[in-house]
Amino acid sequence: MNINGSTALVTGSNRGLGARLVAQLLASGAAKVYVTARDARSIDPSVAADPRVRVLALDVTDQSSVDAAARAASDVDLLINNAGVLGFGSALDGDLDLFSRDLHTNYLGTMRVTRAFVPVLEANGPAAIANVLTLIALAPVGPMAGYSASKAAAHSFTQALRAEVRGRGIEVVGAYPGGIDTDMLAGVEADKADPAEVARRIVEGIAAGDTVVWPDEASAGAGQVYLGDPLHLERLLAG
Repeated sequence: MNINGSTALVTGSNRGLGARLVAQLLASGAAKVYVTARDARSIDPSVAADPRVRVLALDVTDQSSVDAAARAASDVDLLINNAGVLGFGSALDGDLDLFSRDLHTNYLGTMRVTRAFVPVLEANGPAAIANVLTLIALAPVGPMAGYSASKAAAHSFTQALRAEVRGRGIEVVGAYPGGIDTDMLAGVEADKADPAEVARRIVEGIAAGDTVVWPDEASAGAGQVYLGDPLHLERLLAG
């Protein structure tokens, strides 16, 4: 996928990794980037002032909002599904309402946006979809059991999607970062990657045509463990 001259849409791009993905796309020569958030007013005015940026309200849990975004952004050839939420809780004691919220956003939201944009991407192809997943989609972390499950579902959807759009001019990329130093993990004591570096590696992976991107050192190392022995990674992440 050639980023230079592309027209991209990034969900959940008002802050955190999403905002860094927008910055990296612009730095890599994207002709237009749709910067989206549930509340468009939350997008940094300095970002919105870039003539290549189009601000768009998009709630991935609301079908009417998704459909409106697909109509408004009918020139997109790169979709990055980044929007996500994280509710903490263990498998036996976690709040089921939080787990349901994570599933509706991280899994069904990704599916909903993708379904709406596949016809757009196919019409504008060659095109690409990049789903920002997480290392713990492959093996869970106990205190994030619901979030891990929602991302595992999104991982499975990514695999199914890749097979379904084969031959339609759409590449499907899965990115599997470890912990990132953003608001989502504020207060969590752990090694965290620089979100700007994670964004750079994801965009470079999309440009290189990589099917899987391990966008930080922790995920790259753990990814090798997973490829060799998935149960070993499960044990490592379980502590």
